[in-house]
Amino acid sequence: MAVAQQERAIRTRRVILEAAAAIFEERGYESTTIAEILERADVTKGALYFHFPSKGDLARGVLAAAVTTDGVRPQALKLQELIDILLLLAYRLPREPMLSAALRMAIDLQSRRQFGTAWPDWIELLTGILKDGKSRGEVLQHVDEAEIARTLVGCWTGVRVVTEGLPGTYDLPGEITSLLQLLLPAVATPTVLPRLEISSARAAHLFDDMPAWRAELAESDVVGLTH
Repeated sequence: MAVAQQERAIRTRRVILEAAAAIFEERGYESTTIAEILERADVTKGALYFHFPSKGDLARGVLAAAVTTDGVRPQALKLQELIDILLLLAYRLPREPMLSAALRMAIDLQSRRQFGTAWPDWIELLTGILKDGKSRGEVLQHVDEAEIARTLVGCWTGVRVVTEGLPGTYDLPGEITSLLQLLLPAVATPTVLPRLEISSARAAHLFDDMPAWRAELAESDVVGLTH
């Protein structure tokens, strides 16, 4: 019973967060009201305030949820994992308000002053992967992992913001593929670089694989609880 209640609480929290993210993305944080979130999520005020005591807590929840490696399977090369994270994010962001809302809040100066951004967390995540890659001989020894991580986060964000404001239609996974193809030769060792798969087709494959990845993860969690 306790496990079932916990699962329901997790689902309710997620529904509320997704509703808030969708409206933040549509209207911006400042213009969003709690009443709108309650209506979109179809939950009681008590349920919302149990999980998120204020609208600010919802904003911080959206930012935290946007830092994710969801859907990225372990790879033989750590640099491939890094690539997969950035490609899959590019594929998911236009499709998932949780991710696009976090970026919108990060770009908005007023929201950024109130809640900060997820950028430091992304930089820390990528720095750790690059350090692991260097220890395995995948990353050039002269590379500063934190510097490269900052560059990747800054360039990734810039590509999204700029292409969104240009006339015409741009495929974000394709644009991020071009970015990584330009940057990775300055990071990867010569023996590793040819083994890396960097393509928008891989981004789509990773996205299509997410339901199977999540099912496997859930099954492993169940097995862990029964042993």
